Amino acid sequence: MLKNYLKTAWRSIYKNKATAFINVTGLSAGITAAVLIMLWVQNEMNFDNYHPGSENIYRLTTSIKENNWMWETTPLLLADAAKKDLPEIEKTARLYPDNLPVFNIDGNLTYEKKCAYVDDDWFSIFKYDFIEGNAGDFKQDPYSIILTVSGAKKYFGNHTAMGATIHIDSMNYKVKAIVKDAPVNSSFQYQVFMPLASLLKDQQRRENDENWDNYNYITFIKLRPGSNPLTASKKITHILPGNEKEATVVSLMPLKDMHFENGLQSSAFVHGNMNAVYIFSILAFLLLLVACINYVNLTTAKASLRAKEVSVRKMVGANRIQLFYQFVTEAFLVSFISLIAILILIQICLPAFNAVSGKNFTILFTSVNMWRIVGVTLLTALLLNSIYPALLLSSFKPLQVFRGSNVLKVNDKFFRKALVIVQFTISVILIACTIIIYSQMQFIQRSNPGYNRSQVVSFPLPPTIDVDKKEAILKILKQQLLAQSSIQSVTVANQPIVNVGSMSTGSADWDGHDTTYNPKIAQLSTDADFQKTMQLQMKEGRWFEQGNVADKNNVVLNEAAVTTLNIHQPVIGQRFTFKGRVGQVIGVVKDFNYKSLHDKTGPLVAFNDPNWQRFFMVRIAAGNTSLAVKAIENVWKEIVPGNPLEFNFLDDTFNELYKEDRQVSSLIFIFAIIAVFISSLGLFALAAFTAEQRTKEIGIRKVLGATVSNITKLLSKDFLKLVCIAIVVATPVAFWAMNTWIQNFAYRIDIKWWMFVIAGLFALLIALVTTSFQAIKAALTNPVKSLRSE
Repeated sequence: MLKNYLKTAWRSIYKNKATAFINVTGLSAGITAAVLIMLWVQNEMNFDNYHPGSENIYRLTTSIKENNWMWETTPLLLADAAKKDLPEIEKTARLYPDNLPVFNIDGNLTYEKKCAYVDDDWFSIFKYDFIEGNAGDFKQDPYSIILTVSGAKKYFGNHTAMGATIHIDSMNYKVKAIVKDAPVNSSFQYQVFMPLASLLKDQQRRENDENWDNYNYITFIKLRPGSNPLTASKKITHILPGNEKEATVVSLMPLKDMHFENGLQSSAFVHGNMNAVYIFSILAFLLLLVACINYVNLTTAKASLRAKEVSVRKMVGANRIQLFYQFVTEAFLVSFISLIAILILIQICLPAFNAVSGKNFTILFTSVNMWRIVGVTLLTALLLNSIYPALLLSSFKPLQVFRGSNVLKVNDKFFRKALVIVQFTISVILIACTIIIYSQMQFIQRSNPGYNRSQVVSFPLPPTIDVDKKEAILKILKQQLLAQSSIQSVTVANQPIVNVGSMSTGSADWDGHDTTYNPKIAQLSTDADFQKTMQLQMKEGRWFEQGNVADKNNVVLNEAAVTTLNIHQPVIGQRFTFKGRVGQVIGVVKDFNYKSLHDKTGPLVAFNDPNWQRFFMVRIAAGNTSLAVKAIENVWKEIVPGNPLEFNFLDDTFNELYKEDRQVSSLIFIFAIIAVFISSLGLFALAAFTAEQRTKEIGIRKVLGATVSNITKLLSKDFLKLVCIAIVVATPVAFWAMNTWIQNFAYRIDIKWWMFVIAGLFALLIALVTTSFQAIKAALTNPVKSLRSE
């Protein structure tokens, strides 16, 4: 019986090749897009879940009640003290990710940014697949390292890395093990692991880090099964010296929830956006829906052409359940053909999807992902594509068919029209979203941040510079750089102006200050040339002056600081104490965006302390970029030899702040095109079918004098009405969705009515072109031939 079903289904598909091609193309495009989206969603939702016992692994979070700050770091000593005092803790592991050691490979110097210092139990808490060596050898020698496969290839190419020596900073380290790269859903994307013991060999660092007031290490704990994390949290909080009143609270962040954590002052890990996960989950479902609508629409539209076939089958003995199975088999056969196309498309599109999403997904034919793809395809065929068409086709009554009665009910026609409206509603929503997101991204790129970021190169002083020599090196470097004709101006600050993350609470005082009010204040240590180099605009007063001794205690505020802190007028000359320095306000600078446009500009205090300063910002003279870069490299080698120079243009650093937004906008744009393509494909087929059904009518109208434009208008208007209804339905939905999304930006565009008009006109244009092609083709057909057709 199954063989007969398959044979009959194949004959039907072969007979209707054009319809089958459209069905397969639509399903393949829709399911491929949905699978790629769900691959991304699955990756986000399963971050760090692959570690054995991950439900018992937590990261310690420090909350400072006074200023409502949250840190992912803790004191060095806390891990050992907690393990000693809390029997519910099975293991602890610390990580220090911020040291940027200098790797020397055959004289080539580079900072290794994907390097982490970890202690002994790191590899017993977290899962790593060892290819060569083991964690035991790593523990025994403080000057040993573990490389991932990517790290080994980066430093040794095709040569053997195991047992090799790498000169790091001032010491030689030996490669004791090679592990597989971390999965893409891991927070720990490091290529090099070094023992924490080697970092603490520095006596000065050890003494500094063993101070309970220094929170420099990320601490993970693994609780014994059945332990209460809240109880453990309270016990760990009380371990902190002098914390009887719990001014500082240590809480436990589950490893599986760490990826979507927010509220931290800063983080060493890349965090996800749950809103993006919701958006793309809905998008995957919509694309599946759009693809399935094509199949259902075309199958039900063609139902009248198969009425006699069904009736004859019933008259020779076939019952309804047999016919139902027959049509379900056809749906499964179309889906199987689509599955082959889907597997090919995924392999073709995956590299491009990885490039846009910034991930490194792989889908192996032996992996569980392949079974998911097969499952999605077959489930789609069963639930969305086969049930309704099979019920409809198997329900025809032979006597009605042969009497010439209308086999399709009016409700069925309304159902098909509703499906077309749903398709184009989704398409219009995606088009409108694309327009608004693009407009917001353009607004960000073109907005004036209050400073000039073009032609500015930024680079930090090496972290290994001796503190006693730092100020002298800063001065010499700046002098040498200013002596270069290709360089216009130079300034030094504690961080690049594009993303000022250093904040302070309770470190400021001024006349009229309510001591119970201590808001977060951005702190920016700069020199006398910062305002000129970055081309900031002063509202009143002045910037710091070179050689002015008093300016070491004075401050410059931004407009937001004057307003937020309620500084009394006149502002200039007001007493202002900051970080223990008693000075006065010498200037007010106009507000500039020192963080991304997601955040509103808050209060900022600029002060002049060379001990804080380590980032150079160099403005290059117009047309001298290559000469300036070469000059910077030469000066660097002369003043700080043995240290790699890593510079960035501020424009690139600025763009990096919106990397996730650009990825989201690019993906929505691509999937909007796919949705429109699938909808147009379905409309194209329906228009062709309509023209085929009205062949004789068109012939008669032409004989009676109807023009090509009259017939084109006749055949197109019904479809265009449906698209207009879709536009009306889509507009408020798109407005709500985009108005919600755009609230994530403190500085944003206004959503205008014309954005939805453009989206609607674009959808109408696509529908008009799609239907007009078939309408014109039908209108140009010889009427004699039309009237002879059966």
